[in-house]
Amino acid sequence: MKKNMGSVDKAIRGLFAIVFIGLYLANVITGTVGIALLMLAGVFILTSFVSFCPLYYPFGFYSNKKIK
Repeated sequence: MKKNMGSVDKAIRGLFAIVFIGLYLANVITGTVGIALLMLAGVFILTSFVSFCPLYYPFGFYSNKKIK
């Protein structure tokens, strides 16, 4: 599994995850949408830590400039 995410991509995903979690904890977003965003935040955090996005792979997209 090659790393296909750059540092900017990882930072943006981390920022979105923090925002989604914050909105849920502040009860701004609740119910099914809140749970869905929490799950998406978990995926964002996981993919940021492993530096690999499964959706990028089939399209050959790399945000990591060193891989090309």
